[in-house]
Amino acid sequence: MKEYQTDKLRNLALVGHQGAGKTSLAEAMLFNTGALNRLGNVMDGTTVSDYDEDEQERGISLNVTLVPCEMNDHKINVLDTPGYTDFAGEVISAIHAADAALVLIDAVAGVEVGTELTWSYADRYNLPRFLVINKMDRDNARFETAMENLRANIPHVRFLPLQLPVGAQHDFSGVVDLVTMKIRSGAGDAPTDPPADMADAIEAARLEVIESAAENDEELMNKYFETETLSEAEIRKGLRIGIQDGSIVPVFVVASTANTGIKPLMEAIIEFFPNPAGLPPVEATGLDGEREMLTSSDDGPLAAYVFKSTADRFVGTLTYFRVFSGMLKADTRYFNASKQTEERFGTLNVMRGNEQIPVETLHAGDIGAVAKLGHTNTGDTICDKGHPLQTVAPEYPYPIYAVAVVPRTQADATKMGSTLTVLCDSDPTLQWHQEASTRQSILEGMGELHIATNIKRAERFGTNLDTKIPKVPYRETITKVNAAQYRHKKQTGGAGQFAEVHLRLEPVERGAGFEFANEIFGGAISGAFVASTEKGVRQVLDQGVIAGFPVVDVKAVVYDGKEHPVDSKDIAFQIAGREAFKQAFNGAGPVLLEPIMNVEVTVPESNMGDVLSDLNTRRGRVQGMDTQANKSIVTAQVPLAEMQRYSNDLRSFTQGRGTYGMEFSHYEQVPAHLLPEIIEAAKKERAEQE
Repeated sequence: MKEYQTDKLRNLALVGHQGAGKTSLAEAMLFNTGALNRLGNVMDGTTVSDYDEDEQERGISLNVTLVPCEMNDHKINVLDTPGYTDFAGEVISAIHAADAALVLIDAVAGVEVGTELTWSYADRYNLPRFLVINKMDRDNARFETAMENLRANIPHVRFLPLQLPVGAQHDFSGVVDLVTMKIRSGAGDAPTDPPADMADAIEAARLEVIESAAENDEELMNKYFETETLSEAEIRKGLRIGIQDGSIVPVFVVASTANTGIKPLMEAIIEFFPNPAGLPPVEATGLDGEREMLTSSDDGPLAAYVFKSTADRFVGTLTYFRVFSGMLKADTRYFNASKQTEERFGTLNVMRGNEQIPVETLHAGDIGAVAKLGHTNTGDTICDKGHPLQTVAPEYPYPIYAVAVVPRTQADATKMGSTLTVLCDSDPTLQWHQEASTRQSILEGMGELHIATNIKRAERFGTNLDTKIPKVPYRETITKVNAAQYRHKKQTGGAGQFAEVHLRLEPVERGAGFEFANEIFGGAISGAFVASTEKGVRQVLDQGVIAGFPVVDVKAVVYDGKEHPVDSKDIAFQIAGREAFKQAFNGAGPVLLEPIMNVEVTVPESNMGDVLSDLNTRRGRVQGMDTQANKSIVTAQVPLAEMQRYSNDLRSFTQGRGTYGMEFSHYEQVPAHLLPEIIEAAKKERAEQE
């Protein structure tokens, strides 16, 4: 593959709902540019894009894949993204690296939840986009119905058909280009004149195209008022302005698996989407925090953003990056500004699925990959050491689905931490941590499939993990002041042990943690033994008193006690302090605190009642309700204990059209009627472990 200058590049994210045909479209684009001799099939696992064994096994895309297509002396870097909502992080990464979006919908299914989600991501980055109606050869596929569905579900957008389909359903054979007024049959090779029976429909649709083009440029508008027409070049000029500023979203029709309408779509991508040099500058910051605006130019300072990294047990790491400014050359050392370390770039590659095509140089605006970097992960910026820069990383959603991971063997336990770290470094929507309060290793992601896929990847690293529902990380605290005293006395023939501690516990404000105070006057306990007492008290904090959860928001005050000139020792006061704390705690109105989450649920208006009813059963408190377009948005605070598997339930009662986000808010007291059950379950588990 040859090198391409910036003005010959087009970078687009191929997005849409699962099953809309994104991977099949990418395959058809490769086939029509001569990169393939035959079309692969998603269900057979033979496409270039779905090369991962999990993707082939499940028949769906799980990763963003780079698929470069060469056409008319241009390179179109297609980033094929997953449609399943669990993999939203992959979509966000691709959109951040792209300059435009190709949004696919199924001609029969129309706008689905994945369409709306990816549309909102494209809105966030102000990407110009095409809307592609795919599968026009399906039973019940009707262009007019699909357009009505589009306008009803995304009402704030001006959708402008630039093509009309020739034939319908199984008879779909090509498209009418409303700019050239020619039919492009099959994949779109030889243009022919349209039939007479389509003349009225074509004339009406073309008039809308001309008017839309004229509205985007004052000079064109004046000419249109004078002559009531525009030349083909003028139409293209007006459309280009409207598409790139987002006032127009053109609509195209294809049938990917039948290879119909592909070349006209690719020509439109080259014609109407911006090249990287024509984009607004990208913001970057130096190590001193100074802002710098970067344009896509080979002469600019190097800034290459890492939007994806993969790790393979046998191949090693593969790092994908978008060059926002400057040039990258093979066999050169570069600086990772995010990690403050140098990396040696060996062979530069242009990726086509999992095929690595070596190149010597990647110009500004291009997308490529390099293998075996030692310190670089997703979100880092590569630059020159003499001009360190960091570009702005995208915002990723907070994980909403968690599992406790358990190694199957001791060998797996040894490798688990490093394996999970490698997986999380590659995926910003995947996180893991040790939850001290429950003594579990927690892996968090965007859904059940997201987690299952990464557990499978861990197996490929030689780490076998089982999963279960995590315990809720409760906390223990008190609600009133209480005092207790404890005497520890032990005589075993030799040196004895003696300590007496008088301890008072007081509740403190939520979030204050633990405080220890000394109110002893007159030396009833010496300073060294007060410290021993505190050490003993702190031993209880992590273990808990009533149910084995950490103690928080408590003040412990030593106010009296006794010591023996011979038998008092450090260990004796540790034991006395510990036991006095437990006694005082049990009499101080002990309660459990539970984590409360901020939850935002987005559903069709028709499901609003279902959501409110369901949240009520989960002890949720609705904070607000809003409507955007035809969607209802509910914000609420809900206990984590009630949200452990909410994604499955929401998907069920909204037929997959509901989405939600969730993040930690604060801790609140567990209702009294639930307390006995939680404490009993904790005690039972402790007994089983012992």
